[in-house]
Amino acid sequence: MTEADLSSATAYHSSLMRRAIANAATARLRAVPNPWVGAVLVAEYGEVFDGATHAPGGNHAERDALLAAGDLANGATLYVTLEPCNHQGRTGPCTQAIIDAGVARVIIGIEDPDAQVAGSGIAALRDAGIEVEVGVEANAVQDQLAPYITHRTTGRPHIILKLAQTLDGHIAAPDGTSQWITGAEARADVHRLRAESDAIIVGAGTIRVDDPSLTVRAFTPPIQDDETPVLDPWRIVLGDVALDARSTPHESWKGDLGDLLDELGSRDMVQVLVEGGAQVAGSFHRADLVDEYWIYIAPTIMGGDNAKSSFAGAGASTIGDLQRGRFVSVTQLGADVRLVMRHLDASE
Repeated sequence: MTEADLSSATAYHSSLMRRAIANAATARLRAVPNPWVGAVLVAEYGEVFDGATHAPGGNHAERDALLAAGDLANGATLYVTLEPCNHQGRTGPCTQAIIDAGVARVIIGIEDPDAQVAGSGIAALRDAGIEVEVGVEANAVQDQLAPYITHRTTGRPHIILKLAQTLDGHIAAPDGTSQWITGAEARADVHRLRAESDAIIVGAGTIRVDDPSLTVRAFTPPIQDDETPVLDPWRIVLGDVALDARSTPHESWKGDLGDLLDELGSRDMVQVLVEGGAQVAGSFHRADLVDEYWIYIAPTIMGGDNAKSSFAGAGASTIGDLQRGRFVSVTQLGADVRLVMRHLDASE
């Protein structure tokens, strides 16, 4: 194969894996606590069939595509964002379904970090004589499945810390007022983030001052079906608040934050949104419990040093102690901008 042929094949595989990634996005709300996976099956003569994970107990993405293709799956190439499962759960192993269908080649985004799979699916396919390639669009798949990967590798949920602030880093005026710093588009995006999260954590102070309901309102999923309900996340308040608070029903927590995350992980909560004020943000940040920082920045300036900053408490004492990360997305939302930062990996 010439260099030009190799480049063309690489581009072709990438385009189909990106289509599988788009299919996976349609399963984001219904699949949890299972991974939201997408698949694309290309038959020998070019027919294309799509698949995505259904609600727990339903078909995984691979079976979805295989069923759509029927007999055309024989000799086909299957693109799937995550390694096919190789164990009996609520459904049978996808590896066996792929083998039984006569698929000739499987292109995989990333290996599944779940201990029940972790390479065994790839091995089973290869043992059956199926050609397997791993790593196509791996970075994009890892970004899409970051909450699932965190949960399966740490036993804890993926923690997203959300803040809305002015350009100069303030979340409230000196008199405590904070609604609304950002515009309608940014607030709607937060409701989408809530819909994707299994729980929201706030401080008792936020409940006392703002009395938020913490429900999902300004969001409708782009693809709706009977398996994709938009459910309000479970609400956790750090401390005690009045029984008639709008966040009721909620769970109060007064212990160690790490113990809380262990508990939520054991309940199969894959993603948790921290939406508290400066005290809660500072506590999670200093304890190094945040996986992603979602900062919504409005084109406004508070000015001065008497307004409330985003993080309360002591910060880095010297420049060498800064907590560094990388921006994974910068998104314009109306007049505002959303920045998403993750910690640097050990290799970066």
